Amino acid sequence: MLSGLSRGWLRPRGRKEDGRLSRASGSATRPMSLESDLIATLGPERVHSHPLELLVYDKDAGVTRGKAIAAVLPETTQEVAACVRLARKYQAPVVARGAGTGLAGGAVPAEPALLVVLTRLNDILEIDAEARTAWVGAGVLNLDLSRATEHLGLHYAPDPSSQAACTIGGNVATNAGGPHCLAEGTTVVHILGMEMVTATGDVVMIGSKAPDPSGLDLRGVVVGSEGTLGIVTKILVKLTENPPAIRTMLVTFDSIQAAAAAVSGTIAAGIVPAALEVMDQPMMIAVEGFIHGDLPVDAAAVLLAELVGLEAGVAAEADVVERIAIEAGATSVKVAADEAERALLWKARKSAFGAVAQAAPDYYLHDTVVPRTKLVDVMTQIYAIGESHGLEMLNVFHAGDGNLHPLVAYDAREPGSEQRVRAAAEEMVRASVAAGGSLTGEHGIGLEKRDLMGLVFDPVDLDAQARLREAFDADGLLNPGKVLPTGARCYDYDLGELPGGGAQ
Repeated sequence: MLSGLSRGWLRPRGRKEDGRLSRASGSATRPMSLESDLIATLGPERVHSHPLELLVYDKDAGVTRGKAIAAVLPETTQEVAACVRLARKYQAPVVARGAGTGLAGGAVPAEPALLVVLTRLNDILEIDAEARTAWVGAGVLNLDLSRATEHLGLHYAPDPSSQAACTIGGNVATNAGGPHCLAEGTTVVHILGMEMVTATGDVVMIGSKAPDPSGLDLRGVVVGSEGTLGIVTKILVKLTENPPAIRTMLVTFDSIQAAAAAVSGTIAAGIVPAALEVMDQPMMIAVEGFIHGDLPVDAAAVLLAELVGLEAGVAAEADVVERIAIEAGATSVKVAADEAERALLWKARKSAFGAVAQAAPDYYLHDTVVPRTKLVDVMTQIYAIGESHGLEMLNVFHAGDGNLHPLVAYDAREPGSEQRVRAAAEEMVRASVAAGGSLTGEHGIGLEKRDLMGLVFDPVDLDAQARLREAFDADGLLNPGKVLPTGARCYDYDLGELPGGGAQ
């Protein structure tokens, strides 16, 4: 049952204080509550409200925990719409949730809310190999789609490090990226259309198979909106042809600066590899302890570069990358000999965040973007910030597009540790923005960076975003308290007095 704290406001507006509503005949009454109505709609096995059950749902993979009043597990778009309509009836906020792999608090309730968990919408509904498209449920795991299309010579290009666990609906919410988005682009490039439940519980279709449909680009608006404009239940994705040839290189350096120079040199030479990933020595040591892959843990930094295309072109580009790396100071260049060795290298890269448990029981993973030319400067600042706060820093990042992922390993049981971590994280964001970067590359704004939006957006920008949000959800019931800071509307504050310290 719902707690007494929540129960008091989970009644329809205009109902009697005791929560009872007279039937039309006036001859009988029945108790009314959001929980009982949800159970009537979904059944008791798909409505969770016990405090211990909710511990699973009111937090994502980040460090912030929220307060869920209940979590429901619909299995169809119609059930999602019914849950939204019930929440609206009781004026309860609604937060959509996928697998909970997010790191910015996007699916963490900022205030007591109903969590609509979409993991059971996990069917791959249609694969059109000729058109290279697929309709999938929002709860389909990212990697499962590529596995299902592998026999057709196709794959879904966005590949977050959590792709074995994250859902495509969650990827849409945050406009997720991944190592191979350097050449292929982030999620928004690979979404053609979607079915979405609006704040009023209506079901609408956005986009189409047409690559450039007429009218407003609502698809581009919804992707990355973190569930504040509607709840996406089905997605029409583009599929990408598997490359005929792949060459994966592991290059070692005796400094992060040298690795960054090799990245810049590669792009400057006109080569855009499928991926350019950098890991520092502390991260490599943690990963080696996790996968035991005989990794070069003596190197100060490693660059994982992957080239794809026709065999002759891949070979020629690999020669150029190797030359540039050696000129930048590479100490060794190794090319994966076969698919098994390539898979091991990518296992090392994609195990990085889980492997940090080798260093400490807790971690804070950040996400900012800086111009490639500023990589060395900002990385130097990030190491200094960690040192000034007495924190252990590990770094792995999408070097090709300047998407940094500094990771702080710490023990939350130590008094004051989380406060130090959060203070350091804000300094990292400010350093990235000051270098001409942005708040996030793929994790989203969520709760984590909401109050720093004023660093990059002026009052007019924030007001425009708030107006757009109100056009979709006038009552503010969808994922309230996310993305936009308090006072995002121009009439809420004096011009120039921005949350987060003012526009730069």
